[in-house]
Amino acid sequence: MASIRNLKKDIDLLMSLVLNDCFSVMEYNDKVDKEAITQIAVDTIKIHRELRDRANHPDGKDNPKLVKKYYNKLTADTLKETDAALEKLSAEVKKAAKK
Repeated sequence: MASIRNLKKDIDLLMSLVLNDCFSVMEYNDKVDKEAITQIAVDTIKIHRELRDRANHPDGKDNPKLVKKYYNKLTADTLKETDAALEKLSAEVKKAAKK
């Protein structure tokens, strides 16, 4: 299993990339709905806090198999949430392109 420290760094990196994309879209595309993009950024920050909290407080500390399963699920959730946020952002950009 990879270290928890690296997992937290990965969470930080992925969420910061989503935020960076949100701010880049707002900066360089005047046609996008800025409120929708801001809401995506706010949701990303909430998810980031939740994922970091989950990384710091695993379930079943006494059983290594449960801990491994817990962190595997956390990793999968991180990727799923990142993908979902980027899909929402992409949908907003596509809406603006049609205008």
